Amino acid sequence: MLKKTECLSSCGRAKEREKAEIISELRQRYPLKDLLQISGMARSTFYYYLSHPIKDKYECEKQEITAIFNANKGRYGYRRVLMIMRKKGYVINHKTVFKLMKLLGLKGKQRKNGKYNSYKGEVGKIAENLLKRDFKAEKPFEKLTTDVTQFNVCDTKVYLSPVMDLFNREVISYSISLSPNLEQVREMLDGLFGKLPDGATPLFHSDQGWQYQHTEYQRLLAEHNIKQSMSRKGNCMDNGAMENFFGRLKVEMFYGEKFESVNAFIDELKKYIHYYNNERISLKLKGMSPVQFRTHSQNT
Repeated sequence: MLKKTECLSSCGRAKEREKAEIISELRQRYPLKDLLQISGMARSTFYYYLSHPIKDKYECEKQEITAIFNANKGRYGYRRVLMIMRKKGYVINHKTVFKLMKLLGLKGKQRKNGKYNSYKGEVGKIAENLLKRDFKAEKPFEKLTTDVTQFNVCDTKVYLSPVMDLFNREVISYSISLSPNLEQVREMLDGLFGKLPDGATPLFHSDQGWQYQHTEYQRLLAEHNIKQSMSRKGNCMDNGAMENFFGRLKVEMFYGEKFESVNAFIDELKKYIHYYNNERISLKLKGMSPVQFRTHSQNT
Protein backbone atom coordinates (compact mmCIF):
# COMPACT_ATOMS: atom_id res chain seq x y z
CA MET A 1 0.00 0.00 0.00
CA LEU A 2 1.27 3.49 -0.85
CA LYS A 3 2.04 5.87 1.95
CA LYS A 4 -0.34 8.81 2.41
CA THR A 5 2.08 11.32 0.83
CA GLU A 6 2.62 9.04 -2.17
CA CYS A 7 -1.12 8.62 -2.58
CA LEU A 8 -1.69 12.38 -2.46
CA SER A 9 1.06 12.88 -5.05
CA SER A 10 -0.50 10.23 -7.26
CA CYS A 11 -3.93 11.86 -6.90
CA GLY A 12 -2.42 15.22 -7.83
CA ARG A 13 -0.93 13.79 -11.00
CA ALA A 14 -4.23 12.16 -11.90
CA LYS A 15 -6.03 15.49 -11.55
CA GLU A 16 -3.39 17.28 -13.64
CA ARG A 17 -3.75 14.66 -16.36
CA GLU A 18 -7.51 15.08 -16.33
CA LYS A 19 -7.10 18.84 -16.60
CA ALA A 20 -4.78 18.41 -19.60
CA GLU A 21 -7.33 16.10 -21.23
CA ILE A 22 -10.09 18.72 -20.84
CA ILE A 23 -7.83 21.45 -22.28
CA SER A 24 -7.04 19.21 -25.23
CA GLU A 25 -10.77 18.84 -25.98
CA LEU A 26 -11.49 22.57 -25.58
CA ARG A 27 -8.56 23.82 -27.69
CA GLN A 28 -10.61 23.00 -30.80
CA ARG A 29 -12.85 25.95 -29.90
CA TYR A 30 -10.68 28.22 -27.79
CA PRO A 31 -7.11 29.50 -28.00
CA LEU A 32 -4.68 27.27 -26.12
CA LYS A 33 -3.02 30.29 -24.53
CA ASP A 34 -6.30 31.34 -22.88
CA LEU A 35 -7.12 27.82 -21.67
CA LEU A 36 -3.70 27.42 -20.06
CA GLN A 37 -4.00 30.80 -18.37
CA ILE A 38 -7.46 30.05 -16.96
CA SER A 39 -6.45 26.56 -15.77
CA GLY A 40 -3.12 27.72 -14.34
CA MET A 41 -1.26 24.96 -16.21
CA ALA A 42 2.15 25.53 -17.74
CA ARG A 43 2.48 24.89 -21.50
CA SER A 44 5.27 22.36 -20.88
CA THR A 45 3.09 20.48 -18.37
CA PHE A 46 0.23 20.35 -20.86
CA TYR A 47 2.39 18.91 -23.61
CA TYR A 48 3.96 16.45 -21.19
CA TYR A 49 0.61 14.93 -20.25
CA LEU A 50 -0.52 15.09 -23.86
CA SER A 51 2.45 12.94 -24.85
CA HIS A 52 1.99 10.62 -21.84
CA PRO A 53 -1.67 9.45 -21.99
CA ILE A 54 -3.51 8.55 -18.79
CA LYS A 55 -2.98 4.88 -18.05
CA ASP A 56 -5.80 4.61 -15.53
CA LYS A 57 -8.35 7.38 -15.16
CA TYR A 58 -9.42 6.07 -11.74
CA GLU A 59 -5.97 5.26 -10.35
CA CYS A 60 -6.40 7.50 -7.28
CA GLU A 61 -10.00 6.43 -6.68
CA LYS A 62 -9.00 2.76 -6.74
CA GLN A 63 -6.33 3.37 -4.11
CA GLU A 64 -8.80 5.24 -1.89
CA ILE A 65 -11.49 2.58 -2.27
CA THR A 66 -9.01 -0.15 -1.37
CA ALA A 67 -7.77 1.79 1.65
CA ILE A 68 -11.32 2.36 2.95
CA PHE A 69 -12.30 -1.27 2.36
CA ASN A 70 -9.22 -2.61 4.16
CA ALA A 71 -9.44 -0.12 7.03
CA ASN A 72 -12.92 -1.50 7.79
CA LYS A 73 -11.84 -5.15 7.37
CA GLY A 74 -14.05 -5.73 4.35
CA ARG A 75 -17.20 -4.74 6.23
CA TYR A 76 -18.25 -1.92 3.89
CA GLY A 77 -20.13 -2.37 0.65
CA TYR A 78 -20.09 0.20 -2.14
CA ARG A 79 -22.71 2.49 -0.52
CA ARG A 80 -20.66 3.11 2.63
CA VAL A 81 -17.43 3.36 0.63
CA LEU A 82 -19.15 5.98 -1.55
CA MET A 83 -20.22 7.97 1.50
CA ILE A 84 -16.69 8.01 2.93
CA MET A 85 -15.20 9.04 -0.41
CA ARG A 86 -17.62 11.93 -0.77
CA LYS A 87 -16.74 13.08 2.74
CA LYS A 88 -13.12 13.14 1.57
CA GLY A 89 -14.02 15.38 -1.35
CA TYR A 90 -14.26 12.92 -4.24
CA VAL A 91 -16.83 13.71 -6.92
CA ILE A 92 -17.97 10.22 -7.86
CA ASN A 93 -21.27 8.39 -8.23
CA HIS A 94 -22.41 5.07 -6.83
CA LYS A 95 -22.25 3.26 -10.18
CA THR A 96 -18.56 4.10 -10.56
CA VAL A 97 -17.71 2.96 -7.01
CA PHE A 98 -19.65 -0.27 -7.57
CA LYS A 99 -17.83 -0.88 -10.87
CA LEU A 100 -14.39 -0.13 -9.42
CA MET A 101 -14.95 -2.37 -6.39
CA LYS A 102 -16.00 -5.17 -8.74
CA LEU A 103 -12.84 -4.66 -10.84
CA LEU A 104 -10.74 -4.69 -7.66
CA GLY A 105 -12.44 -7.86 -6.42
CA LEU A 106 -13.66 -6.09 -3.28
CA LYS A 107 -16.95 -7.48 -2.03
CA GLY A 108 -18.55 -6.92 1.36
CA LYS A 109 -19.06 -9.97 3.53
CA GLN A 110 -22.30 -11.88 2.95
CA ARG A 111 -24.89 -12.96 5.49
CA LYS A 112 -25.59 -16.60 6.33
CA ASN A 113 -28.61 -18.19 7.94
CA GLY A 114 -28.65 -19.58 11.47
CA LYS A 115 -30.29 -18.40 14.69
CA TYR A 116 -30.31 -19.34 18.36
CA ASN A 117 -33.85 -20.00 19.60
CA SER A 118 -34.55 -19.43 23.30
CA TYR A 119 -38.27 -20.16 23.03
CA LYS A 120 -39.31 -23.05 25.30
CA GLY A 121 -43.04 -22.59 25.29
CA GLU A 122 -45.04 -20.52 27.75
CA VAL A 123 -43.09 -20.84 31.00
CA GLY A 124 -44.22 -17.49 32.39
CA LYS A 125 -46.22 -14.39 31.54
CA ILE A 126 -46.38 -13.36 27.87
CA ALA A 127 -46.37 -9.58 27.35
CA GLU A 128 -48.38 -7.80 24.67
CA ASN A 129 -46.66 -6.73 21.46
CA LEU A 130 -46.60 -2.98 22.14
CA LEU A 131 -43.79 -2.19 19.69
CA LYS A 132 -45.74 -3.50 16.67
CA ARG A 133 -42.68 -3.27 14.39
CA ASP A 134 -42.44 0.49 14.83
CA PHE A 135 -38.67 0.63 15.08
CA LYS A 136 -38.38 4.42 14.95
CA ALA A 137 -37.77 6.42 18.13
CA GLU A 138 -37.72 10.19 18.55
CA LYS A 139 -35.22 10.29 21.41
CA PRO A 140 -32.72 8.09 23.26
CA PHE A 141 -34.10 5.50 25.72
CA GLU A 142 -37.60 5.74 24.27
CA LYS A 143 -37.61 2.26 22.68
CA LEU A 144 -35.16 -0.53 23.47
CA THR A 145 -34.84 -4.07 22.19
CA THR A 146 -32.96 -7.21 23.22
CA ASP A 147 -32.36 -10.84 22.26
CA VAL A 148 -29.72 -13.56 22.60
CA THR A 149 -27.55 -14.92 19.80
CA GLN A 150 -25.20 -17.90 19.77
CA PHE A 151 -21.69 -18.39 18.33
CA ASN A 152 -19.95 -21.76 17.96
CA VAL A 153 -16.26 -21.15 18.71
CA CYS A 154 -13.58 -23.81 19.28
CA ASP A 155 -16.24 -26.45 20.08
CA THR A 156 -17.75 -24.07 22.65
CA LYS A 157 -20.99 -22.12 22.52
CA VAL A 158 -20.76 -18.41 23.33
CA TYR A 159 -23.88 -16.32 23.91
CA LEU A 160 -24.30 -12.56 23.44
CA SER A 161 -27.17 -10.68 25.10
CA PRO A 162 -27.25 -7.00 24.04
CA VAL A 163 -29.61 -4.08 24.59
CA MET A 164 -30.10 -1.82 21.58
CA ASP A 165 -31.54 1.70 21.60
CA LEU A 166 -33.81 2.04 18.56
CA PHE A 167 -33.17 5.79 18.43
CA ASN A 168 -29.70 5.31 16.96
CA ARG A 169 -29.19 1.50 16.98
CA GLU A 170 -26.52 1.86 19.68
CA VAL A 171 -25.68 -1.16 21.83
CA ILE A 172 -25.98 0.47 25.25
CA SER A 173 -25.41 -2.68 27.33
CA TYR A 174 -24.45 -6.28 26.73
CA SER A 175 -23.25 -9.45 28.43
CA ILE A 176 -21.27 -12.39 27.08
CA SER A 177 -21.64 -15.83 28.58
CA LEU A 178 -20.87 -19.49 27.93
CA SER A 179 -24.41 -20.32 29.04
CA PRO A 180 -27.70 -18.56 28.22
CA ASN A 181 -28.74 -18.36 31.85
CA LEU A 182 -30.53 -15.87 34.03
CA GLU A 183 -27.22 -14.51 35.37
CA GLN A 184 -26.37 -13.32 31.88
CA VAL A 185 -29.67 -11.45 31.69
CA ARG A 186 -29.05 -9.87 35.12
CA GLU A 187 -25.65 -8.62 33.97
CA MET A 188 -27.17 -7.17 30.81
CA LEU A 189 -29.91 -5.44 32.81
CA ASP A 190 -27.42 -4.04 35.35
CA GLY A 191 -25.58 -2.34 32.49
CA LEU A 192 -28.85 -0.92 31.21
CA PHE A 193 -30.07 0.32 34.60
CA GLY A 194 -26.77 2.12 35.15
CA LYS A 195 -27.36 4.21 32.02
CA LEU A 196 -31.09 4.92 32.32
CA PRO A 197 -31.65 8.70 32.52
CA ASP A 198 -33.76 10.03 35.39
CA GLY A 199 -37.45 9.90 34.55
CA ALA A 200 -36.98 7.55 31.56
CA THR A 201 -39.81 5.05 30.97
CA PRO A 202 -38.68 3.12 27.89
CA LEU A 203 -40.53 0.43 26.01
CA PHE A 204 -38.37 -2.71 26.11
CA HIS A 205 -39.05 -5.28 23.39
CA SER A 206 -37.93 -8.91 23.06
CA ASP A 207 -39.13 -12.22 21.69
CA GLN A 208 -40.92 -14.80 23.86
CA GLY A 209 -37.70 -16.43 25.08
CA TRP A 210 -37.83 -18.07 28.49
CA GLN A 211 -35.55 -15.38 29.96
CA TYR A 212 -38.07 -12.65 29.18
CA GLN A 213 -40.98 -14.62 30.60
CA HIS A 214 -39.12 -15.13 33.88
CA THR A 215 -40.66 -13.59 36.98
CA GLU A 216 -37.42 -11.95 38.12
CA TYR A 217 -36.77 -10.37 34.72
CA GLN A 218 -40.26 -8.89 34.64
CA ARG A 219 -39.96 -7.70 38.24
CA LEU A 220 -36.70 -5.89 37.52
CA LEU A 221 -38.23 -4.11 34.53
CA ALA A 222 -41.22 -2.98 36.58
CA GLU A 223 -38.95 -1.68 39.36
CA HIS A 224 -37.25 0.61 36.84
CA ASN A 225 -40.47 1.83 35.18
CA ILE A 226 -39.76 -0.08 31.97
CA LYS A 227 -42.73 -1.25 29.89
CA GLN A 228 -42.31 -4.76 28.52
CA SER A 229 -43.20 -5.76 24.96
CA MET A 230 -42.88 -9.13 23.23
CA SER A 231 -42.96 -10.35 19.66
CA ARG A 232 -45.78 -12.58 18.60
CA LYS A 233 -45.01 -16.29 18.59
CA GLY A 234 -43.21 -17.33 15.41
CA ASN A 235 -42.82 -13.74 14.14
CA CYS A 236 -39.08 -13.08 14.22
CA MET A 237 -39.46 -9.87 12.24
CA ASP A 238 -41.42 -8.35 15.13
CA ASN A 239 -37.88 -7.88 16.49
CA GLY A 240 -36.40 -7.08 13.09
CA ALA A 241 -33.99 -4.38 14.27
CA MET A 242 -32.17 -6.79 16.57
CA GLU A 243 -32.29 -9.57 13.96
CA ASN A 244 -30.61 -7.19 11.52
CA PHE A 245 -27.90 -6.31 14.05
CA PHE A 246 -27.12 -9.98 14.74
CA GLY A 247 -26.92 -10.71 11.02
CA ARG A 248 -24.58 -7.80 10.36
CA LEU A 249 -22.44 -8.64 13.39
CA LYS A 250 -21.88 -12.21 12.25
CA VAL A 251 -21.17 -11.20 8.67
CA GLU A 252 -18.63 -8.56 9.65
CA MET A 253 -16.67 -10.24 12.44
CA PHE A 254 -17.54 -13.94 12.66
CA TYR A 255 -18.24 -15.80 9.41
CA GLY A 256 -15.07 -16.94 7.68
CA GLU A 257 -12.84 -15.92 10.60
CA LYS A 258 -10.66 -18.21 12.70
CA PHE A 259 -10.09 -17.68 16.42
CA GLU A 260 -7.28 -19.24 18.44
CA SER A 261 -9.43 -19.57 21.56
CA VAL A 262 -12.77 -18.63 23.07
CA ASN A 263 -11.10 -15.76 24.94
CA ALA A 264 -9.61 -14.47 21.69
CA PHE A 265 -13.08 -14.53 20.13
CA ILE A 266 -14.62 -12.69 23.09
CA ASP A 267 -11.94 -10.00 22.82
CA GLU A 268 -12.74 -9.54 19.11
CA LEU A 269 -16.47 -9.44 19.86
CA LYS A 270 -15.96 -6.63 22.39
CA LYS A 271 -13.77 -4.75 19.92
CA TYR A 272 -16.43 -5.09 17.24
CA ILE A 273 -19.18 -3.73 19.48
CA HIS A 274 -16.97 -0.71 20.28
CA TYR A 275 -16.28 -0.29 16.55
CA TYR A 276 -19.97 -0.64 15.73
CA ASN A 277 -21.00 1.98 18.29
CA ASN A 278 -18.26 4.51 17.69
CA GLU A 279 -16.86 4.12 14.17
CA ARG A 280 -19.12 2.17 11.83
CA ILE A 281 -21.13 4.64 9.79
CA SER A 282 -24.78 4.02 8.98
CA LEU A 283 -26.64 5.24 5.91
CA LYS A 284 -29.77 5.64 8.05
CA LEU A 285 -27.86 7.85 10.51
CA LYS A 286 -26.72 10.36 7.87
CA GLY A 287 -23.30 8.81 7.55
CA MET A 288 -22.60 8.86 11.29
CA SER A 289 -21.94 6.10 13.79
CA PRO A 290 -24.57 5.48 16.52
CA VAL A 291 -22.58 7.43 19.15
CA GLN A 292 -21.85 10.27 16.72
CA PHE A 293 -25.54 10.49 15.83
CA ARG A 294 -26.62 10.56 19.47
CA THR A 295 -24.04 13.24 20.32
CA HIS A 296 -25.06 15.28 17.28
CA SER A 297 -28.76 15.08 18.17
CA GLN A 298 -28.06 16.25 21.73
CA ASN A 299 -26.10 19.26 20.49
CA THR A 300 -28.72 20.47 18.03
